[in-house]
Order: sequence, then structure tokens, then C-alpha cells
Amino acid sequence: MSTHPTLGTTLEQSASRVPGKDALVYPRREQRLTYEEVDAAADRLANALADLGVGRGDRVSTMLYNGTEICLTLYACARLGAVFNPMNYRLPAGEVEFIANDAGSTVMVYEADTAEAVEGARPALETVEEYVYVPDPGEERGGETPGGTRGFYDLLDSGADERPAVAVDEEDVYGLMYTSGTTGRPKGVVHTHRDMVDHNMLALAEGGLRHTDTGLSVMPLYHAAELHARLLPLIHRGCTNVLYHEFDPEQTLRAVEEHEVTTMFLAPTAWNAVALTAAQGEFDLSSLRMGLYGAAPMPGQVLENCKEQLCEDYVQAYGMTEIGPAGVFLYEDEQEQKQGAAGRPGLNHEMRVVEPDADPDATVGTDEVGEILLRSNSLMNEYWNRPDATAESIRQDDEGRTWYYTGDLGRVDEDGYLYVIDRKDDMIISGGENVYPTEVEDVLFTHEDVVEAAVVGEPDEEWGERIVAYVVGDVSAEELDRFVRESDELADFKRPRAYYFVGELPKNPSGKVQKFRLRSDGDEAGEPEGVEVAE
Repeated sequence: MSTHPTLGTTLEQSASRVPGKDALVYPRREQRLTYEEVDAAADRLANALADLGVGRGDRVSTMLYNGTEICLTLYACARLGAVFNPMNYRLPAGEVEFIANDAGSTVMVYEADTAEAVEGARPALETVEEYVYVPDPGEERGGETPGGTRGFYDLLDSGADERPAVAVDEEDVYGLMYTSGTTGRPKGVVHTHRDMVDHNMLALAEGGLRHTDTGLSVMPLYHAAELHARLLPLIHRGCTNVLYHEFDPEQTLRAVEEHEVTTMFLAPTAWNAVALTAAQGEFDLSSLRMGLYGAAPMPGQVLENCKEQLCEDYVQAYGMTEIGPAGVFLYEDEQEQKQGAAGRPGLNHEMRVVEPDADPDATVGTDEVGEILLRSNSLMNEYWNRPDATAESIRQDDEGRTWYYTGDLGRVDEDGYLYVIDRKDDMIISGGENVYPTEVEDVLFTHEDVVEAAVVGEPDEEWGERIVAYVVGDVSAEELDRFVRESDELADFKRPRAYYFVGELPKNPSGKVQKFRLRSDGDEAGEPEGVEVAE
């Protein structure tokens, strides 16, 4: 049996070091749980789940917003060797059904805000034997729950106090994280305790976490970015973690002020919303010292706004659920000099750029565009039930070293900094020319009235594909076409030939636009008004 720590033992270690320190603060329920209390609650919940028949390797799914409940469920699973499977709380019944059945879940934990989707999926859930309901703060413990459902806090109170007598190994599966998908059906990413503890250490070092830090979770904890790059490392370090049910810009600022938050993760779009809100009000944000962001580069103007309104230092993490998710970092002193870059590989990580789909040794030259490959101690084991997808994504080089094919296109400059160009599947071939949507989007974003933009290819008999743009903003197609034509940043053959104006763009939980939904059915983005522009 290995002595490498598991996620359960990282909590135990923090509880031993700082037992009386606040670990989880959840204002929605007026809860302040110390490390000693979280450690004990994880044991009780683990024992209660064991009494329901949950054992090593069994999958426990959650449909939960941020709160102490999702954290306790994670650590209870870790104590049992059970597999934690957090689902996107915005999923409709059909997708809940797909994931729960694909995972083979035995327990489903959910709450009032997700009850409609879970109850809608329930008749078709083939393996779920127990349903656990988290009451709203206004609902009484022990009160009425949906039919055939156990109350979360009743279950928690019923568990024995002792540590479960389960020898959890570092190679046991910790979690089954379904990718939110930018190209289609989500796939289950399998992570072990070992690779997740290693990722904790990476995030601790690269994110500059201190034992005195107070973190704030407003991005969804079902997603690897918030969960694996912030919450779990903060717990490992023995920091205080403030949990908010979901993201709201003003509430986020009030939380920073009230709880003296020192660090938090947000997607660039959320950072922008918080900075704009801060500029319109009075907030004491002097405690905030470090911001982490990912999912996309921070636009120069957004970074400037954030530095002016919030704090000076920011770190970008690039990666994906499959590698933990963080693997490439752009540090605080590099933000302006290398604006637009993803950064350089983090500790114990390696990176290559190769010809798309080619062998790992088919690297391209400096500043040449190719597919991004990563090596990581935190690399997933496999895609659950997807051997073909696993074989396509995880390959070995001539020396037997394992590389992950990200599906992203990028280039590396002479200083070793990675620039992510686009998704491989999103590249447009128009008239035999390769067009990367991000270079078109970057020009559109410089128009002051464009809030969001996404560029995709549409089938075209003459050109193979024509370039079209989906835009959120108070601007006309004629204005945008004139603006693009006058720009020195874009060749004419890359200019959009049609604009669709929508209320919002479809995104996954990390904030990335799901372009496959735009390509398959523009109505997914809202009610688009297509406007052709002159050739």
C-alpha cells in the first residue's frame, strides 16, 4: 500500500494542523465550519453513505450549486474510496439521464433548484438506488422531501462518528468529471487520488497560495477550474474558503469586503463584470491580493480595468479537465509584456506543438501553428467507457512518454510562451485558405459596442465555407463590416460575410463558447437576425 496522500488524508492533515480555523464559510446557511468540524462531518456522511450500500468504486452524483454540501459529499466519497461525480447544475433532464446512466451512478444528491431536472430524469435512471435531497435554508431539517428521497442533513446526522475503516489507495479513482463539451456529447474524465493531490501541489505553488489566504468560490464547484485549481488546494493548505451559491458581480464584491477575501478564480468575462461593477460603487477591496483566471486570455482593456478597480496581480492558468485542469501559467509579472499568451508549462509539466494529429515527435518550428500537446502528473487515466477517444487523446512518443492531445491549435514564441490560436475543430477553410476564428473575433472585440462575438464557418457552395459572426451588442452589420474593412489587422478574405445578432452566446461552465451549437443550429444562441454584407 502506497503512503502517497489521498484527498481524504489532505483534509485530515489540515484538520490536525489548524483544527479550530474556519475551513468553510457559507453565508447562505449562516454556516462557519472549522477544519475539525469538516473533518468530522466528512466521516459521518461517509458512514451514512456506507450504510446505504455505497462502497469503493461506487459513483455518487451531485446536482448541487456551491455550498458546504457539495464539499462534504466530495470528502465523504474520498473517505470511502467512492467516486465523486459532480454534474453541471444547469443540465436539463435529458443530459442528467445521459451522464448518470453512463457513469452508472448509485446515489444522486440534489437540491430544490435542480429538482425539476433530476425528477424529470428519474424514471429513466437505470442504476441510481438512493436520492438525497438538500433542503433550501428556509426548509426545516426532517421536513418533507420529494417522494422516496432522503434528507441530506438527516443523513449526515445519522452517520457514525468514527473514521471509516477503508484503506483508500492513491491509485483509486477519486472523481468522474464530465467535460462540459465544446464539440458535442460530454465525456467522463477519470482522475485518481494521486493525480489530484499532485495537482493540488501544482496549484499551491503556481498560484502562490499562503496559509493566511481566504478564498472565495463563486464560480461553479462542479467544474474542475474552481474545484481543482482553487478549493482543493486551499483546503490542502489549511486556508479559509467562503462559498457563494452562484456568481453575481455585486455580491462577489460584497463578499470580498465582508470576509476579507485575498484570492479568487474567475473567468475573464466574470472579472470584467466585477471590475465594471466596482467602478460604479463603493467597496473596500484592499484585502484582495491575487486573481486567478482561465478559459481564455484576459483582454488588455479588461486587465487594465481589473488592475485599476480590484488588485494588481493576476495569474492565468491554461489547461483542461483532462490534465487537472491547470498546466500552463502566465504569471503576474508577465501579464502586460506577454498579453494574449497562455504562458509557459508549470512545475512537472511539459508542452509540445506538433502537426495536427501527427505523432508526438512531429514538432513544428518556433511560431508555427500546430496542435498543443501536454505532459502532466495530473493527466487523467482515461475517458470513462470511451476506449477509442482515450486512444486518440493519449499517445506515447518514441521514448515511451505519454502526451495528451488537447485539440487546441497554438504556437510557441522564441521565449517559450504558448499562444492558443483556436480549437482544431473550429478552424475554417474558406477558398482553400485557413482562417482561425479568434483572429477575426479579436478585431470585432475592438469595436466599442461589441460585448461578445463568435466566428464560425457555414457551408458554402463556392468557397467550401464562408465566415459568419454571431454578435452580442448594440451595433449594425453595416457598421461592423465597415469597421473590419478599415482595420489593418485582418485580410479581406477573413472578413465575415454575414452577421447574426443574438442576446447571448451558448457557453460551457468555464465560459468557453460552444461553437458546435452555433454551427449545428444558430437558434441555440437565441433568435438570430441574419444580415448579409456585400462581397
